[in-house]
Amino acid sequence: MTYLHWTEQTITDFSDSNVSGLYSRGFVFTRLGRGMMQQTRSVRIDLSKFSLTSENRRILKKTENINTPVLEQLPIQSYDFKVGKLAKDFYDLKFGPSIMSAQKVKEMLTDIEKSNFNVLLQFSTNTGSINNIVTRDLADSQMSEQNHAVEPIQVNHVGYAICFKNASLLHYSYPFYNLDIAPKDMGLGMMIRAIEYSRIAGLKYIYLGSLQRLGDTYKLQFEGLEWFDGLDWQTDIDVAKKLLSRPNSDK
Repeated sequence: MTYLHWTEQTITDFSDSNVSGLYSRGFVFTRLGRGMMQQTRSVRIDLSKFSLTSENRRILKKTENINTPVLEQLPIQSYDFKVGKLAKDFYDLKFGPSIMSAQKVKEMLTDIEKSNFNVLLQFSTNTGSINNIVTRDLADSQMSEQNHAVEPIQVNHVGYAICFKNASLLHYSYPFYNLDIAPKDMGLGMMIRAIEYSRIAGLKYIYLGSLQRLGDTYKLQFEGLEWFDGLDWQTDIDVAKKLLSRPNSDK
């Protein structure tokens, strides 16, 4: 799968001001190497203009068992190979073989000398409604007011997104989850929760990847959305939809 980009550069200045400035010019971090950025038809949301639409609320309702994401700083301290396998299986099934390897996922999560990404969003449920992927005890035990022991709270991690975050933006990238057991709108439910998380955290923008092909139309449904046309940021959603509907729209 080719990735639309017009130009690329490798940076050595990772300061917030430099990175945020490059994102504002349509560049995004990639998994191709430390400091590697590509300029693409980037999509972002101005979070000062974002509010949930009725359709967004409908998706949240359909995925109501999924909690607000918890952010873990990278590199993670204890890597579980099952996470890498989950990501590989997700990308194999959704986009085809050889798109993402378990080794690349491990590198992004554990090797700060090679990876551009610095946070892992973890989506969980504590209802037991989705099969457990990774389970963590939040408490060894709790006591009720009657001093009766209660069962430990179980958090079931059901989805992840490998992201870049600084003081002003979150780049929501490389989401994955178990396609066999997830609800129909799991991916969109995760994205909406990441947007809400970013807004509440006081960030200025959340970046959602790029517009390349017809399947990316779902990214255009959000209030405050902007897309980069190669020179400037645009807000005309109809123009973006027409671009995606054309053959070779990734050119």
